[in-house]
Amino acid sequence: MTAPATATRRKRIWGWYFFDWASQPYNTLLITFIFGPYVKDLLGDGTRAQAVWGFGIAAAGIVIAVLAPVLGAIADRTGGRMRWIWLFSALYVFGAASLWFAAPGSFSLWLVMAGFALGLIGMEFATIFTNSMLPDLAPREELGRISGDGWAFGYVGGLVALVAMLALFAEDGATGRTLIGIDPVLGLDAAQREGTRAVGPLTALWYAVFMIPFFAWVRDPKPTGRADVVQVRAALAGLGATIRRLPRTPSRFAFLGASMFYRDGLNGTYALGAIFAAGVLDWSVVQTGTFGILAVVTGAIFAWIGGRADRAFGPKPVIVAGVAALIAVVLAAMFVSRDAVFGLTVAEGSRLPDAVFMGIGAAIGAAGGALQAASRTMMVHQADPGRMAEAFGLYALSGKATSFLAPLSIGVATALTGSQQWGIAPLIVLFAGGLLLLLWVKPEGDPA
Repeated sequence: MTAPATATRRKRIWGWYFFDWASQPYNTLLITFIFGPYVKDLLGDGTRAQAVWGFGIAAAGIVIAVLAPVLGAIADRTGGRMRWIWLFSALYVFGAASLWFAAPGSFSLWLVMAGFALGLIGMEFATIFTNSMLPDLAPREELGRISGDGWAFGYVGGLVALVAMLALFAEDGATGRTLIGIDPVLGLDAAQREGTRAVGPLTALWYAVFMIPFFAWVRDPKPTGRADVVQVRAALAGLGATIRRLPRTPSRFAFLGASMFYRDGLNGTYALGAIFAAGVLDWSVVQTGTFGILAVVTGAIFAWIGGRADRAFGPKPVIVAGVAALIAVVLAAMFVSRDAVFGLTVAEGSRLPDAVFMGIGAAIGAAGGALQAASRTMMVHQADPGRMAEAFGLYALSGKATSFLAPLSIGVATALTGSQQWGIAPLIVLFAGGLLLLLWVKPEGDPA
């Protein structure tokens, strides 16, 4: 490969990395560490907040599950993945920016959740089309490293955004000060929680700015047709045929089933982890943000390490190790409270529960980072090379077909037991189901 071609390929890979950098704050700031706990502050009830948050994410997941494989099939037939990324990027930005209106005492919970869900849908659909570009970036043996590096780069982006948000904007509800002890910058009113509410517009701005390298450096073949009625019908027919063939491709079928369970469990862990800590340990937004920094750091490190392990051993061992670790983490979290740690009573005011849960957060980040990067590579190994966007649409479907199950089951279990600790028990079942189905997954996919 000539030097100019190598430089062009390297720039394209870096452009692709920037999608992970640009989009990660939706997960880090909105779903997990800033806006989720803020909803708990608004409602004043950790149990109710966990249930409402779970139901809202479930609603977005149903939309994603229904449309993801259809849009992927249409994109494979007509080309033009980039135009889909533009469209769903606009939804991301609009949905994130709308969260500014979640003002204390004068907000509509359902409108706020609708805006949040719209942005989440935009992020997930844009991810389908960017993930489908992975096999075009490099030879197959390098894809595990590239996927891991991209995920690690995204985690670093999330970390930078989180640190900036905590240091300069997000105020503690009790003191009105940020993590470094100052008033929110730009004259934002701490009494109206404007510093914390700014997380929505800032997430939107972050995405808009850092998608510039992606759109400037990543090139995709021009569309080969219009998404008219004829093409849509043909795409749907092809998708139907692919789904009907799944039982004859047992490795792909098993992987989609496994990822359906373990990614649903992981998303539930991410989405509800900070709300769990805020309710069980009575953490402030700043404390959950610190927890988030630790989880993001370990996520970046282990996504990078996992990418190297993927290149050396393949993605399957990395996935198995990650799922097993998450089962242990959820079990541990169920036995941590302000009064006791793993069944041992702690003194009033003890910081041991906080330290232990920080360790749990670090483990969640580490396992999740490696698991997600390796799963993206595994889908490439299992997919038909000529139908990659459709494959990642099915991959999104497998992650979202039961995406309502983790938050819904947690919401129901929490409501029935009145306990946030027992409320997360369904996650163990999801991870165990995924681990079992991985037994039928072949590392290189089904024979051609």
